[in-house]
Amino acid sequence: MTRGTLLLLLLLVAISPSPAASSKNEASSRAMDQIIAKMASKRSSPPVQEAAARALLSRLLPTHLSSFAFKVRPGSCGPTACFRIRNAGTAAPNAPEITIEGTSGVEVSSGLHWYLKYWCGAHLSWDKTGGVQLGSVPPPGSLPRVGGGGGVTVKRPVPWNYYQNVVTSSYSFVWWDWKRWEKELDWMALQGINLPLAFTGQEAIWQKVFKGFNVSSENLDNFFGGPAFLAWARMGNLHGWGGPLSQSWLDQQLALQKLILTRMVELGMTPVLPSFSGNVPAIFKQIFPLASVTRLGDWNTVNGDPRWCCTYLLDPSDPLFIEVGDAFIRQQEKEYGDITNIYNCDTFNENEPPTNDPSYISTLGSAVYKAMSKGDPDAIWLMQGWLFSSDSAFWKPPQMKALLHSVPIGKMIVLDLFAEVKPIWEISSQFYGVPYVWCMLHNFGGNIEMYGILDAISSGPIEARLSPNSTMVGVGMCMEGIEHNPVVYELMSEMAFRNHKIQVEAWLKSYSYRRYGQAIHQINEAWHILYHTIYNCTDGIADHNKDYIVELPDYSPHMKSPEISREGQMMKIRHKT
Repeated sequence: MTRGTLLLLLLLVAISPSPAASSKNEASSRAMDQIIAKMASKRSSPPVQEAAARALLSRLLPTHLSSFAFKVRPGSCGPTACFRIRNAGTAAPNAPEITIEGTSGVEVSSGLHWYLKYWCGAHLSWDKTGGVQLGSVPPPGSLPRVGGGGGVTVKRPVPWNYYQNVVTSSYSFVWWDWKRWEKELDWMALQGINLPLAFTGQEAIWQKVFKGFNVSSENLDNFFGGPAFLAWARMGNLHGWGGPLSQSWLDQQLALQKLILTRMVELGMTPVLPSFSGNVPAIFKQIFPLASVTRLGDWNTVNGDPRWCCTYLLDPSDPLFIEVGDAFIRQQEKEYGDITNIYNCDTFNENEPPTNDPSYISTLGSAVYKAMSKGDPDAIWLMQGWLFSSDSAFWKPPQMKALLHSVPIGKMIVLDLFAEVKPIWEISSQFYGVPYVWCMLHNFGGNIEMYGILDAISSGPIEARLSPNSTMVGVGMCMEGIEHNPVVYELMSEMAFRNHKIQVEAWLKSYSYRRYGQAIHQINEAWHILYHTIYNCTDGIADHNKDYIVELPDYSPHMKSPEISREGQMMKIRHKT
């Protein structure tokens, strides 16, 4: 039995029978169809996307550049995104052996990855988690043939595959240059990600916007956080900590963002850009004394030191909020072009509104969206649903409905951020009719513990999509930090293309075969143990980032007597009681 045949058999075993189809929320479905069509119109032309996919191949597998033919055919699967892998049908020397067609450059790239995985036994991961393993790919002229007269077609069951958390930029991306970003964008395309967050360089945009409101660059020195803390400065959790930012750094990040966005659009991705959440510099209170600007409380940072804590929030109900939000959207379009209509905003992320009155919350939500839509009449508000999980005591059904229904259906998409552990769609009647993305959070704080819930990943998106009146429109990976637990992210990426639940045991045998280059009984046994323990951890605990290998020891050899840390003492007390 050939390597490719074995992998295909393992792939077939991994797929369970199809469940019954579910009904869709009609209003949500119609709105999503319109969004998809609108976003498709902003992609680069098919030849540009084909060229971007071929450039990816040249970086990944330059020896096989002539072995593949790529075709981008929008609409070739009707309204559904798909890729098709088939034999090229020619035996001429140096002619393509395999043709991969797709509805976008991302689909073509995903098809390439699918072929390399399941026909050639290759394994692609981040450099820090195994890297690119292509030794199993046969030389040009002898690539495995694809069975079936018409080849293999894989369709997305839901349109979107989202990527990133608003804090990933600080935990993982902050020091990256273009060379590293290019690798990540290749990885994203190969994994089928078509809705990535694009937060780099926004401080340079804000500098230009605030200048129009008479805020000088010097006034921003204590507003922007330092590079490693930008995520929390952007969310209004702190200000100035680790700063100030130099002008050269601001300019460099803006230039980097333009490279990132250009590549995303060339590949057929839809970037998600930031929008105004209300976070303003302290000087705003002096420049606009009549504006409704509130100083927030301490957010578990810097010991409540007012030099860095307790940021200022412009109330969304203030007319100035709409002016600032409009200016920011327009400045982004001026810098980047008309590349997207989807914007992230998390005004209430771990910051409660001043009252739980539903009518007030509805007014705030409406104002946030109005600020977006004034700058972009087709704006879609993409919101992390973390607030419904982290602050469930506040966000009861009346408050949730008030926020979710503060904008028209189809003008908001919610990320069910922690769905693999605490799915909000189940307790909110499908987010009360609002489209949502089933997301895996998985990682907190960029920690590198071995942990995952493979059963939830392999079945959760399917159950959500097929549930009655489902408004699910995508899957997503919203980890706070990347480059760890590759098995978790490979499985989650595949769920963007899976119509049915995966039999994880069989899938792991395929994964192991590709990752280690051969079927080894002892390794399969090890994965069996891992699957039934740390990689299927269903204890419901949110954060498994307790890594004892990097904990301070209870005993210090430099002391004459054992020194028990305060945390160690508390642990011993808990174990005794």
